Amino acid sequence: MQGTRLDIGRIRAARRVIDPIFLDSPLYRCEALEPHLGCAVSVKLETANPIRSFKGRGTELVASLLADSDGGARAVVCASAGNLGQALAWSGRRRGLDVTVVASRFAPAVKLDRIRALDARLELVDGDFDTARERAAAIARHDGIRLVVDSLDIETCEGAATIGLELVDSGPPVDAVLIALGGGALATGVGHVVKALAPGVEVICVQPLGAPAMTHSWRQRRVVTTDSTDTIADGVAGRRPIPVVLDDLLQVADDAVLVREESIIAGMRMLLDQAGLVVEPSAALGIAAILEDRDRFAGRHVVTIVCGSNVDVDDYRGWMEMAPAL
Repeated sequence: MQGTRLDIGRIRAARRVIDPIFLDSPLYRCEALEPHLGCAVSVKLETANPIRSFKGRGTELVASLLADSDGGARAVVCASAGNLGQALAWSGRRRGLDVTVVASRFAPAVKLDRIRALDARLELVDGDFDTARERAAAIARHDGIRLVVDSLDIETCEGAATIGLELVDSGPPVDAVLIALGGGALATGVGHVVKALAPGVEVICVQPLGAPAMTHSWRQRRVVTTDSTDTIADGVAGRRPIPVVLDDLLQVADDAVLVREESIIAGMRMLLDQAGLVVEPSAALGIAAILEDRDRFAGRHVVTIVCGSNVDVDDYRGWMEMAPAL
């Protein structure tokens, strides 16, 4: 596809670099969901790996390039809402890299604990993800080390894009793919491949009403920032879209929609009850979108990418108690 930073040749080559444990994730039609949603639903399950999210696909590329670089750079820092930090720690430890992760102290404890368990240095900040991003940039400047910025660094997008290859190359014909929208790596990566290789498939990005910056930016075709976020979907709760990532998104997304918190919780409950999946809020955004607009998807075959399952157990139990049983 013309007009984005991504390249199909590099994306195909990425499959030779990424640890196979992250590749060829399960893709299956979940018939138990269909009576409740009114459409055929296939699930692309990106949680059956050591870090329980899709982020390892991108960090494998980043860490491989660092480990193979002539300069021998062995240190790297990133900001993370939790999943990227785990992924970079996993990929970095495997290649002997010194990994620092900056995160909000309000991030889910389960994600922070797993970053520590993977031998990364963890620095916590008072503030949200965008505050952590500023601190990570300051560390990179001060220490002269590599800064990894999710969605800005093309490796994070092209790693995620390998999901799109798997959907197009081996999946059944579908009408639409629903993608959680946060910083944009997953949406631009998968969207690029789908539009390049299966242009008739509708690419729909989904974001919470409480963290709408990228969706508003897509709709207005310019960067729109917000002062704060208010959502349980911490993995997509950014306030400041990156301009070049928005440019890519404008080329590959057919639509961007916002969903309510109660729909996210209902989607999580539905995935538990009907698919046996415990997921984090961001991973239920696709189901939430169907729940809020059943007529749009009626009679169609939709793929939703279940992008992560790193969730605090106590929080999860509370949300499930709030959700109506089916």
